[in-house]
Amino acid sequence: QWATIRIEKGVEKPRPQVLKTPANGIIERDQTPMEKEIARLHQVDFEFSDIFYFCRKGVEAIVDDEVTQRFSSEELVSWNLLTRTNVNFHYISLRLTVVWVMGVVVRYCFLLPLRFTLAAIGITSMIVGTTMVGQLPNSSVKSYLSEVVHLTCSRILVRALSGTIHYHNKENKPQKGGICVANHTSPIDAIILTNDGCYAMVGQVHGGLMGIIQRATVKACPHVWFERSEMKDRHLVTKRLREHVADKSKLPILIFPEGTCINNTSVMMFKKGSFEIGGTIYPVAIKYDPQFGDAFWNSSKYNIVSYLLRIMTSWAIVCNVWYMPPMVREEGEDAVQFANRVRSAIARQGGLTELPWDGGLKRAKVKDTFREEQQKNYSKMLVRNGSIG
Repeated sequence: QWATIRIEKGVEKPRPQVLKTPANGIIERDQTPMEKEIARLHQVDFEFSDIFYFCRKGVEAIVDDEVTQRFSSEELVSWNLLTRTNVNFHYISLRLTVVWVMGVVVRYCFLLPLRFTLAAIGITSMIVGTTMVGQLPNSSVKSYLSEVVHLTCSRILVRALSGTIHYHNKENKPQKGGICVANHTSPIDAIILTNDGCYAMVGQVHGGLMGIIQRATVKACPHVWFERSEMKDRHLVTKRLREHVADKSKLPILIFPEGTCINNTSVMMFKKGSFEIGGTIYPVAIKYDPQFGDAFWNSSKYNIVSYLLRIMTSWAIVCNVWYMPPMVREEGEDAVQFANRVRSAIARQGGLTELPWDGGLKRAKVKDTFREEQQKNYSKMLVRNGSIG
């Protein structure tokens, strides 16, 4: 706030871009629905200039569509010296530069080594602790010790990020035999939730350090890990998850139905697989505060090592977690409708924008079937309005 006021007072230089977010769209958008615009075009004879409307719509979609902008970091209205921006350093004043340099020294020379040490302790404790607990015979004692190890190590890892987490409505926490679904912003979402309770994770088998952690934890806790070939078999995945949910003594499953990380402003399409399993769904809304650090992982831009370095050199990770009342599939409701209902509830609670698009568009092209469907709808509008005209 001080930096913003300092700039507004009197600097005759152009205002640096870092202080304001760009406008909503580089070009001014026409909000007229396509159906109405097509009807107006067909009130008179066709003219060659009629195609300009569709050209402009195409350019608007390319320049600033509502999908790809959800895969870039959320920007603050004003830079506050506590978080990064997407714009390179701009000189504003000597005093502000000195403060910024002091912040860099603190973050990289003091906080980073401390956090790295805590992270190493947390990961090592997780591997050693779960391996030792995994040697015990299945019993209530083993389950209790497994939960203690998971909770303790998760809390150490949260401290390594200077995490400040506010949990709301704890009476709605997911129960055993249920399915916890949440919006997905970052790989640390799982740690944020495990900091307050234990879950059975679902995911693909990895190699390297992640693979070591997976093999150790599954010995102590009934996580559900799939081989790459198994992940492609939707029926096999559903079968194993149903078997887990049917056992009411097992921990609730934690699933992120979006399938990819979204930038803390929106909730995208929930894949229906999680809602075909049956059982009780426990929705959870996660909303990060961007004032102190950006938790979003743009996996198309940063690998996991670069991302973790950015996270661990931020000032802090602050977020709110809302546990919501359990939801069950209603009579006559299919899996897609149920998924959309849960997504809407999470979006409302977290103050997020609800979008119907598949998060897979982050890396993949639009399916031909979707494009053909839009072409058919467009052709029907042309025919209908042409016959009226």
